[in-house]
Amino acid sequence: MDYSRFLSSETDLMRDPEIRELLKLTERSDIVSFAGGLPDPQAFPLDELAEITVFAFREFGVSALQYGPTRGATPYVKELVEFLWRVRGVKASPDEVVVTVGSQQALDILSRVFVDLGDYVVVEEPTYLAALNVLRARKPRFVGVPVDDEGILVDVLEDKLRELRSEGKRVKFLYTIPVAQNPAGVTLSKRRKKRLVELAEEYDFLIVEDDVYGLLVFEDGIDTTPIRVLAPERTVYVGSFSKTLSPGMRLGHVIAPKPLADVLERAKQSIDLHTPTLTQYVAMEALRRGVVERNLPRIKTLYKMKRDIMLDALQENMPERVWWTKPVGGMFIWLKLNAQVDTSQLLLKAVERGVAYVPGKTFYHDMRETDTMRLNYTKPTADQIREGIKTLAEVVREALRS
Repeated sequence: MDYSRFLSSETDLMRDPEIRELLKLTERSDIVSFAGGLPDPQAFPLDELAEITVFAFREFGVSALQYGPTRGATPYVKELVEFLWRVRGVKASPDEVVVTVGSQQALDILSRVFVDLGDYVVVEEPTYLAALNVLRARKPRFVGVPVDDEGILVDVLEDKLRELRSEGKRVKFLYTIPVAQNPAGVTLSKRRKKRLVELAEEYDFLIVEDDVYGLLVFEDGIDTTPIRVLAPERTVYVGSFSKTLSPGMRLGHVIAPKPLADVLERAKQSIDLHTPTLTQYVAMEALRRGVVERNLPRIKTLYKMKRDIMLDALQENMPERVWWTKPVGGMFIWLKLNAQVDTSQLLLKAVERGVAYVPGKTFYHDMRETDTMRLNYTKPTADQIREGIKTLAEVVREALRS
């Protein structure tokens, strides 16, 4: 039976089924996968979370198993607000918080609340592909702005904003990942961050700041001040504990000015009523005990070591014409072949040889830049990184010669 006649037009915007099918192959034990954005399981504070989970059942019992407020369990929200102030300098009141099922749900709710058909939305080029997918469902008009080693090119952004204004159009919001960006790994410089805030004021748009990697910076002397700190009234701040506690907990949050938070709360209520209460109580106790802060140095040491191994392997094996970023944190390296090669087609050959990645065009709103790829270094082991990059380089060399 053909079920396509029952589907909404929105399903046509759910991209990349062919890539998704190919990446299923990466679950095989004989394939080194640089494709996912998975933390290293060694980074999980497993023993502490196990103890805390038992404690949560015993201490909070019925409260942890009951329905909860849509905005978030009140004791957890209190701990979250204190934690964000302590580690990120983000000042917020509990009524500015909406707790979500991971940062992905936060992005989905924001797209529903902010975007009407044909609205202008600015995205970085490249940017997080799952954010693009939730935005595509709302059918906005994308305004792409490139990034370099210092993050989004604010001069290019200003030119595009000026052009839109001259045509009587305006941008609704800009979506950015300012620290250790996914997929490019770049970090927004202090100078550009300041200019971005000025442009938001001048051209009257909101900034959706995705700060999921803000605590995962390995190098010293890097400014990671959240945009929310500089412009709280202009910024909708998105965070998550997927990279610092566990992605399986599915725990994220939005910090927004109260009038916006009220609307976000109503939108979430229609989706799932509330984020799982037990997860919030476990995270609350983990924050009280300082588990995240105590675990962060270990995570950063581990990921820095793996990043360095991948950078060294790329330097040793890749052809000279190939270029890649050198991230100061996060989980990804962005690679560009500088050749007429479609990495979506190249992926099948790579998988056949035992290595996988994510083709870069999926991170562009218009699916261009086909000679790029995203590499994850946090999940594979050190030996897998060395061998996987060596194999990938061989595949790339063959493609460049053909």
